Amino acid sequence: MDMATAKRGRWALAAMFGVNGFVMGAWAPQIPLLLPRHQISESTLGLLIFVLGVGAVGAMLFAGRLIGRFGAVPVLRAFAISVAFALPLVVFAPSLTVLAPAMAILGALIGCMDVAMNANAVEVERRLGRAIMSSSHGFWSLGGFFGGSAGAWIIAHWGSEVQATLVGVTAAVAVLVSLPFLAGEPALHAKTTDGQKPAGLLPKQLGLWLLGAMALFSMVPEGAVLDWAALFLAKELGSDVFRSGLAFAFFSGAMALMRFAGDGVRNRFGAVQTLRVSGLIAAAGMLVASVAPSDSIAIAAFFFAGLGVANMVPILFSAAGNYPGVAPGAAISAVTMVGYAGILVAPSSIGFVAEHIGFRWTYGTLAVLLIVVSALAGRAAGADGVQAVGGDQAANRATT
Repeated sequence: MDMATAKRGRWALAAMFGVNGFVMGAWAPQIPLLLPRHQISESTLGLLIFVLGVGAVGAMLFAGRLIGRFGAVPVLRAFAISVAFALPLVVFAPSLTVLAPAMAILGALIGCMDVAMNANAVEVERRLGRAIMSSSHGFWSLGGFFGGSAGAWIIAHWGSEVQATLVGVTAAVAVLVSLPFLAGEPALHAKTTDGQKPAGLLPKQLGLWLLGAMALFSMVPEGAVLDWAALFLAKELGSDVFRSGLAFAFFSGAMALMRFAGDGVRNRFGAVQTLRVSGLIAAAGMLVASVAPSDSIAIAAFFFAGLGVANMVPILFSAAGNYPGVAPGAAISAVTMVGYAGILVAPSSIGFVAEHIGFRWTYGTLAVLLIVVSALAGRAAGADGVQAVGGDQAANRATT
């Protein structure tokens, strides 16, 4: 792969991250509408979100096997096309018996595409000799912002079915335009660098699993905003459909802004200091949202929390990719699978908890997880290293 091909592949990959975030952002304002449409309780909705999460995390192991055999790009192509049709499948489900498997399929497709995107990002980083992980996740957040804000507006004016159809068409067009330009190596997991063990699905290094736990703690609050913030604003702060959908949209928009600046911030202050301060900012935002007296203050607090959450996961993924003695692909897959349980599986329990203690106490408690990540920030020191082309260790820091 020459440099020009790698650069084109980098922007095609950015489009893939954007599409994935766009679909997830458009899903957020649809969530409260499932309650009246199917006449279900918050606990039942929590079970459905749990089904979505189990489908996603379970499929990540399957995706890892496919990437090891065929390479990240072919797997990304297949799942990116499929994701375009996932949201309409859920929205047009006529009953709970159809909705439950549709939720599992949505989670599985999103999860598999996510693993493939991050694996391809590692490949492109190595070819470019610089980090693109933070900005790639920035495109996911940007997609989430447009998906959430535009999606909420379309639902308010034209209904959920029209929104789901437009989202599917838009995602499909973006994917088909970008697919020819994706670039990567045929078998990421089959390649090792000096001193690294052949890639396995479940590395045994305890420190790597601690990074996974930190990613999990970073993603639980993100998943809580994605799945429950709209209902929190609607139920406890009296927001209408449009304003309730803005909670995740502004949270995601804040993450996009900071993720595009993330590599520069890390270059100046280092991964450890950036992660430590980011965790404290995110915790403060989540705490203010939990006590907000109005939806405007809550939306602003979620925006502030998004500024902190923004670069926590990219830093942890970069630290995993540079973990000593483990091939980057294997490390990224393990941390991704554990971490994404936070955004896909853990929030399912929030419905049960919130039904008994309310959303305010729930969001306040999530701030504690972010403080824990901040306290363990020293574990992410490896994120300051980037592996250059051919697996050689690069001493220079990454720039976007």
